Order: sequence, then structure tokens, then C-alpha cells
Amino acid sequence: MSSMSDEKLLNIALQSAKKAGVEVMKYYRDQSFTEEMKADESPVTSADIAANDILMDQLKTLTPDIPIISEEVGAVPFAQRKSWDRYWLLDPIDGTGEFIIGSGDFAVNIALIENGWPSIGVIHAPDHHLTYYAQNHLGAFKDCHLNLDEQQSKSESSHQIHVAHFQEQRRIKVAISRRQQLDLMGQYLNKEFDFDYVALGSCSLKNCLIAEGGADCYLRVGVTGEWDTGASQCILEQAGGTIIDSEFKPLTYNKSESLLNPDFLSLGNQNIPWQKIIKAHRKVYDN
Repeated sequence: MSSMSDEKLLNIALQSAKKAGVEVMKYYRDQSFTEEMKADESPVTSADIAANDILMDQLKTLTPDIPIISEEVGAVPFAQRKSWDRYWLLDPIDGTGEFIIGSGDFAVNIALIENGWPSIGVIHAPDHHLTYYAQNHLGAFKDCHLNLDEQQSKSESSHQIHVAHFQEQRRIKVAISRRQQLDLMGQYLNKEFDFDYVALGSCSLKNCLIAEGGADCYLRVGVTGEWDTGASQCILEQAGGTIIDSEFKPLTYNKSESLLNPDFLSLGNQNIPWQKIIKAHRKVYDN
């Protein structure tokens, strides 16, 4: 077991995400990527693979004793990984569809999972010049200065973020996908409450929007993997929110052969009466 400090691990995650972001932006600016559909009908591009290669190389070099699960690498059998007490969990580009259409709403996601729960989360959106990050017990932060060679310390360029305050009777801000059918998610919202909708691409960036108070909730209906929520979970929890499944139960990490999430809810301020606002439903997915 490495004695490397949590702060050192956070810095490695930040550095690795930004390095991958530099590579992703080369493809994005030149529109020089190729794309294909994976077996689950989600898109993957040559930029996803290039980002994955950089992340794998960085993390294997800097933390050789910490194993890695990545969306873009074949799943490690559960029998092999079930005994891991910690591992890196990667989504090299969250929002590949947004990357392809050129909206800028995509991000490199890195989480450190320790004893079944995210303890470090980094979400780096290179086209927006933004990085969100968090570490257990230390809070969640937003960083707007992203050059790798910048001399500023994190404390000079970052500020702590929190979920929005809640006053009775105020409208609830719901983060939605730019392309998702509203009624797909709307069927689970209690119409007795008033809602405003904020459109943004990328699952992780919607979660970060909640973490910084720009929205109150996000209902994810459809297939995602644990790599889609790991980094967000840490950031949102450290900002005062939570991510739970659509039956209001905790999500799990590395607890079964499948690495797919059920439908889930990303929730901001915990004083909001969520169980009255959102109708619970059960939906799980198989590999």
C-alpha cells in the first residue's frame, strides 16, 4: 500500500486530467477525429482513445500500485477487482456526443474510489477552461485557470463551491440534456411544484452545475456506467448535494460484475423535499 498523501493523489489527478485535456483540444480544434459506435450504441472517437492513453500512462507511471478502471478499456473481471480497496475510475471524455457536435460541453473525468466510495473527483472541461475538483472532508472547488505551466497555486485560482440555498416556494431548477426528450424525465416530476429548466450537455457538467448552485437537480434516465458518476459523486457530496439511484437508495461502486448504473438522481440542497418533488422508480441495466 502506498503512503502517498491524498493531496498528492489529488494533484496527480488534476495534472493528468489537464494533460489529457490538452490532447483532446488538438482533435477538437482541428476536427481531426474519427468516430464509431460501440456495442452499446454510444459514440467513441479517436480523441477518447488518445485521452485514455494519456490518463492510463500518467496514472500507471505516477501511481503504479493503484489499479485503473476506464470506460475505454475492457472491464476487469469482478473476481479480480472485488478485492481492490482503491482504484482510479476514468471517463476519458464524458459528453462524447457533445464533443462531436462541437458544443464544448465535454469533460475528462477522474475519480479515486476508496473502500467502495469516491474520495477524490476531478472533472476538467478544457473547452470551457474549467476544472471542478473535490476531496473527501475538504470541500468542492471550481478552478477557472487551466494552463498546465501556470505558476498559480490552486488556492489562488480556485474558489469553493456549494449547492444553491433553498427557500420555501421557490422554483426548482432542473438541469436537462440539450437533446433529451423533456417528457422522458418529466414523467417523474411532481407537477405541483414549479420548475425551470437549464440545458447543458455532459452528465458530469450537469452535476457540477448543481454543485455550484446553478441548478438543483438532474434526473438521469438511461444507461450510464460507474465512470459517469464517480468524480461527480465526490464533487457534489462535498458541495452539499448527493447522487442516489432513482429509488432514493445509494449508488454502489465495484460491487458486481456489471459496472452499469441504474437510473439516478443528482440532487442539490438536502433541505429540498426531494421525495415529494421526484417520483421514485426502478430501472436497472445489464451489461
